[in-house]
Amino acid sequence: VNCREAWEIYPEAGDPEIIVAVLDEGVMWNHPDLAANMWVNEDEEYASKEDNDGNGYAGDRYGYNFVKNSPVICWSENYDTGHGTHVAGTIAAVNNNGIGVSGVAGGNAAKGVPGVKLMSCQMFKHGNNGKDVSGDGARAIKWGADNGAVISQNSWSYTDATSMPSYCAEAIDYF
Repeated sequence: VNCREAWEIYPEAGDPEIIVAVLDEGVMWNHPDLAANMWVNEDEEYASKEDNDGNGYAGDRYGYNFVKNSPVICWSENYDTGHGTHVAGTIAAVNNNGIGVSGVAGGNAAKGVPGVKLMSCQMFKHGNNGKDVSGDGARAIKWGADNGAVISQNSWSYTDATSMPSYCAEAIDYF
């Protein structure tokens, strides 16, 4: 995607005011190449049963798991493919930190510049039967928008426009 040329024009390579909702499998929020660019709901304690910010979702510090209706983001279960963490890295793995890869909007660690913020909106996990298990995608999309996301990452599809549930299309319009 010609990132080098873009980074020459915009060397900060990201803006921490921009929140990207990763609507996918769970994002490994403590990954050394992602942790600095994770969105953090400062009012919440991870996996707590208390809803400190009153948004209706207890413990939603780094995002929410809409498959299990839980604040616990899953990325290491036996049947997780790692796709949520992978796409999060493509978006905002920290650049110039000597770890892993560089994200398109990962900031610039060498200059102390953070990248965009990643919000994990887990709406899929790979089931033990080889098929994806879906959570409430419409709620995940709406939750991301309601919590400040301005970009929605959706690397999933329906076979055709008529197969997308109308409530999901409405949530996308809401976003």
